[in-house]
Amino acid sequence: MRAASIFSLLLAGASAMPTASNQGPSDLVSRDVSLLEARDLVTRNDLENGDPAKCPKAILIYARGSTEPGNLGITVGPILVEAMQIAIPGIWVQGVGGPYTADLAPNFLPDGTNAASINEAKRLFQMAHAKCPNTPVIAAGYSQGTVVVGYALTDLDDAVQNQVVGAALFGYTKNKQLGGRIPDYPTERTKIFCLPTDLVCDGALFILPAHFLYGPDAAVPGPQFLAGRV
Repeated sequence: MRAASIFSLLLAGASAMPTASNQGPSDLVSRDVSLLEARDLVTRNDLENGDPAKCPKAILIYARGSTEPGNLGITVGPILVEAMQIAIPGIWVQGVGGPYTADLAPNFLPDGTNAASINEAKRLFQMAHAKCPNTPVIAAGYSQGTVVVGYALTDLDDAVQNQVVGAALFGYTKNKQLGGRIPDYPTERTKIFCLPTDLVCDGALFILPAHFLYGPDAAVPGPQFLAGRV
């Protein structure tokens, strides 16, 4: 699948550009993130910029994980988006940004994020309903982004929430605390991806390598579930 090619973008970007002896690790990371940005893989604002007279077949609203760049991040977002664009050509992709800065500190709050971040996701769901009320909306989040999306869905009024036909959460930080579901959102519309060795899914804010290994889930089963809900 073409989505798998995202795994190699950072490596490809590094090999395609000349190196300098005075470049440190932070310089290399910044350069590779810029490569992804140039391909519209880190930030997407299709919903905010979209014409309500030209609504798509579906709208994806996605929240990245902590410390990730842009509004899609680089761990799960670009892989998921690539696959969704293949499954549903012309899909609008909207990352949750602005007040959701993906800082680390909000992870330690009771909800695993802050109210401003949840409200920003709510605003985008409400915008989708206002712009394209007849278009199916799907949602996804990774790490801290799982609770940003999840609690936003919980707080939506019925008309807006009913338009969100599916949600996929990768590395759900409140998986154990909330019983493996999104409160007040239908379980049949929810797909949670939690690797057995990802302690975040067991209620511990202790990050092991498994928390960064959701790429395969974002490439195949995640998109299959979301596309199947549309």
